[in-house]
Parts: sequence; C-alpha cells; structure tokens
Amino acid sequence: MSSSYRGLILDFGGVLTTRMRLNGEAFERSEGLEPGAYFHALNVNPEGVRVYSALEVGEATQEDWNRVIGGILGIDSADLMRRALANLRPEPAIVAAADRARAAGIKVAMLSNSFGLEPYNPYEALGMGEDAFDAVILSEREGVRKPSSVIYQRALEALELTGPECIFVDDHAENLPPAEALGIRTIHHTTDPAATATQLDALLDRAVV
Repeated sequence: MSSSYRGLILDFGGVLTTRMRLNGEAFERSEGLEPGAYFHALNVNPEGVRVYSALEVGEATQEDWNRVIGGILGIDSADLMRRALANLRPEPAIVAAADRARAAGIKVAMLSNSFGLEPYNPYEALGMGEDAFDAVILSEREGVRKPSSVIYQRALEALELTGPECIFVDDHAENLPPAEALGIRTIHHTTDPAATATQLDALLDRAVV
C-alpha cells in the first residue's frame, strides 16, 4: 500500500456540486431579485438565518424555509427550495474522483448540512441519493450540523473507520478544523475542481489493494 486512507468524506453543496454562489446568483436573476438579496436573506436577515439553521438540524421543515425565505424576498414561496437550487449541477471532476475511489475499494460518504428532503430532495434530484455512496450523513437526521465535531464522528462511525483513515473535502474553511481534530486529513476545495480531484487521486492512489 502507498497510503493508509480507506475513506473519503465529501460535502455536497459546492464540492460534489457546482458552486453554491453561482447557483444563488442564477436564482436571483431568474426571480428578478436585486443582486445579493438571496444571500442577505440566508446569511444576514435574522429570520432567514434562524429558519435555515433550524432546517439544517431538523427543527424546521423545508416548507417552513420556503415560507420564511419567500416572505423575506417577497416572492412566491411554493416549492421555493427546488427553484432556489435549480441551477445546481453535479461537479463532474469531483464525482469522477469519488467514483474512482469507490472502484479502488475506498469507502465514500456524503456529509451535508441538509437542505431538507421534502417536498424537494436535492440529493436524489442530482443523482446523489443513498445508493450513490457507502454512507450518507445529513445534519437534519443527526440533529447536529457542521462544524460540530459530533457530525464528523458520526460519519466515521457510519464508515466504520478511524479519523486517520479518512479524507474530508469541504468548501468552507471553518468546517475543516473539527475534522482535523479527529485525525481526518482535510482538503479545502476552492474554485478548481480539477485541482481538488488531482489531489484526491494522489492521496488515494493504491490506498486499498
């Protein structure tokens, strides 16, 4: 073996998919919103921040999120999450790297702060449902979200691996230190999927024989 890594843990939005900011900007254009309005509703408006945080840990429904965010933005709230994520696509370079890892015997997990599953399941919609991975860890099911160390520990338990046996990829730097504290090797994915895929291939090359 050239590596001790036996597990790969991947974030969903912005890693396994195209960039969340580009998706949000496209949503603003499609809904006729002012530039930045959607991001302000999610990240600055107190009610928006509250309902998004509650959705992620299963304390609010996706329909609650639709209603609150739609109200803040002054747009139709019906099936809003589906419309908000309509421009999100699988990131081919990362998906291919994950497929190569699984083919080599590496266990691959998806770990996501949840967008909710009903009425719109973005994971299934993008072909990233339960069958696409060895484990799927969603914050709404766990009742805890990144960057809590608890959710990384549950990912390790789901894979039946230790921290030093795993690599974790996320596009938010603040989500990496708690994983590193468990011994997990981390990669901060930025704007170059090909570079991240190359790094993964190098780390996982012949990791399992």
